[in-house]
Amino acid sequence: MRKLLKYVPMMTLCLLLTACGGSGEAEAANLRDLYHDMTGCTMEALVSCDQEGLAWEAELRCGYIPGGESTVEVLAPETIAGVKAVLNDTDWRLEYEDLCLNAGTLSQEEISPAMCLPRLMNALRDGWLLEENEEEWNDVPCLRVTVDQSGAQDGKIVSTVWLRRDDGTPLRGEIAVDGEIILTAEFTSFAFYDTMETQEN
Repeated sequence: MRKLLKYVPMMTLCLLLTACGGSGEAEAANLRDLYHDMTGCTMEALVSCDQEGLAWEAELRCGYIPGGESTVEVLAPETIAGVKAVLNDTDWRLEYEDLCLNAGTLSQEEISPAMCLPRLMNALRDGWLLEENEEEWNDVPCLRVTVDQSGAQDGKIVSTVWLRRDDGTPLRGEIAVDGEIILTAEFTSFAFYDTMETQEN
């Protein structure tokens, strides 16, 4: 009986430690549920890429609809402002003949800046969770979520999104292909269609 009592505190400690890990996973699941359940969202972000001498940066507005057509509009720079792209799960097209928005194919997975914001939303909805941890970004408490999505050409696509702890909206996103970060997004506004409560940065 004394031996059993001696092990009870150790067993309790193990259970508490296990519960701590489960809490973090539960939080990540709860925040991702916001994206699983949404009817759509609208967002604005500064999207940039820098790969093999190709530097590209633009302010984009995106209206995202899961399983439907999403639109991406350039807000800046002024030289291509107003250019729009329409995207779905299989392809994308420009509404105008100007091809500046595409900025070339950044990898064999054919990821372009135009697809950055819809891809980050798809990753939050359907990606395989690799890790999550608490992390501040620009002094904002966030949950950093990293997910994996297999590429059409068998490339490893990993997306990382910093979600605000208070409301689950995105603050920053990164897309990496085969270990190289090719796109980053700094979100400046975000709203779910069903709530239309906009988070301004």
